[in-house]
Amino acid sequence: MSYIDTKEYEKWINSSALSPDDKRELETIEGDEKEIRERFSTLLSFGTAGLRGIMRMGLNGMNTYTVRLAAQAMALTIIKREDTRSVTIAFDSRNNSEAFAWEAASVLAANGVPVNIFESLRPTPELSFALRETGSVAGINITASHNTKEYNGFKVYWEDGAQIGVDLAAEIAGTMESLDIFNEVRTMSGQEALERGLVTILGEEMDEAYISKVLEQSVGREYAASAGEEVKIVYTPFHGTGYRLVPRVLERIGMKKVYPVEEQMVIDGDFPTVASPNPEYRKGFDLSVAFAEEVGADIIIGTDPDGDRCGVTLRYGDEYRTLTGNQTGALLLDYIIRARKDQGSLRGDHVVIKSIVSTTMADAICRYHGVEIENVLTGFKYIGEKIKEYERTGEHSFLFGFEESNGYLAGTYARDKDAILASMLISEMACYHHTQGRSLAEAMENLYETYGHYREKVVSFVFEGLDGKKKMGEIMERLRNDPPKDLGLAVVRTRDYRTGEIKDEEGRITGKTGLPESNILFYELDRECTAIIRPSGTEPKIKFYIMARGGDAQEVEDRLNTIEGAGSALLDR
Repeated sequence: MSYIDTKEYEKWINSSALSPDDKRELETIEGDEKEIRERFSTLLSFGTAGLRGIMRMGLNGMNTYTVRLAAQAMALTIIKREDTRSVTIAFDSRNNSEAFAWEAASVLAANGVPVNIFESLRPTPELSFALRETGSVAGINITASHNTKEYNGFKVYWEDGAQIGVDLAAEIAGTMESLDIFNEVRTMSGQEALERGLVTILGEEMDEAYISKVLEQSVGREYAASAGEEVKIVYTPFHGTGYRLVPRVLERIGMKKVYPVEEQMVIDGDFPTVASPNPEYRKGFDLSVAFAEEVGADIIIGTDPDGDRCGVTLRYGDEYRTLTGNQTGALLLDYIIRARKDQGSLRGDHVVIKSIVSTTMADAICRYHGVEIENVLTGFKYIGEKIKEYERTGEHSFLFGFEESNGYLAGTYARDKDAILASMLISEMACYHHTQGRSLAEAMENLYETYGHYREKVVSFVFEGLDGKKKMGEIMERLRNDPPKDLGLAVVRTRDYRTGEIKDEEGRITGKTGLPESNILFYELDRECTAIIRPSGTEPKIKFYIMARGGDAQEVEDRLNTIEGAGSALLDR
């Protein structure tokens, strides 16, 4: 154990700022070199997603003191700009989320920065909406999204309602590193901040303003009115923020048969009924599936704890299958375009925006209907930035945006993915297809018949421990220095989003990516298939994205498996 780690540990355990409980936690790791090194060798990283980490004492953990430090750095960043506007704060259902939210509010208030804070847990997209509605300079959401119960986070938004960009993140991170975590952070009690008028509580009025904007994005009220009595939907919020607003929105569009999973409507940061509160995975829907079988439902909708990701599980004959984010995105895109065509509201300047790791079936759908599509880097903030750009230039009107990780948005009221909205669109889409005499499962098969067979998969390679980040960096450098010629299928073109270069199979530069710098390697393969390698920005893992296309279901499955095998051999070392 290094001298620095020991010194930092001793500074914490001897600090008068720590509560007795916090000191007792640190006493339990006394003499444990590995644990002390993990907690004190580095400050929890602040990136474009803010902070995210395991809740524990130490520099490298989500706790009262790192939250206060981040809030102090934000306050100084705002003060330096001489901006007198407020900061809006929301929080989800995780353990300590409300306490962390008030810690952040108290630090901001102590620095003279006014705060709006929700009275209780609210979904991420409502924060994105509310900070613009209140004219705030920034927003904070205390959440770790779909991570397991040990995690929490401090996600930062700026005045446009989107997550902060690289430059702002670097400025806040640099300020955090320059401050003493105990002696240079200003704070006051939440009660004092309220009494001095520095904190305003947000409640039902903001909910109604937000819901009205969500309802404006409906493109199928008539379908819900026609089939809302017949389509049965089981809904689960996975113990999170969707528990109030999703049922309310579905009721208002005319859905009559919505069955909440009562055990999972209970707010509980331990997420006791699921191993992971992530609606991307079938395992999390086990309880919902049993309930769906009981009530005879064909559709299950699940939203993650902070209400920005939405997953769908459908009945396929005698079993239930969870759609991938790509499949749900393709279904929604096709539905929105067809519904707007029927209404006469599809415009020539409409544009669809998706991340580069999301299904190329979306490109095929847009080509078929004559709608423009644009690709951006991974992270919904890039979709938010494009929305802002098009509002400024008038070049396009935003139609729909999505990411493969179950994030969807229609409309410009928010600048982040919205599971409340997605739940509404999925429900009315189910009604639309019901009026056409088919289920959503059958509608998915129809997409393959119309646009071609596509399959996607994400494989994660985890690199735990202090040297995990170093190993990930070494792998990316190795791939750049010795690029693969084959990933199950021949590599015909490589896009390196860090250098911005596009190279052919011989390594000759043929163009530029045209997107901001990012540590992503994108391989265009033979047979219209794709492989992408990207280190996660929030977790210690490298993600391997596969997008396969084939003439039929078996061919596309075979190609996907071939690419996966080659990628595993390349990365699992």
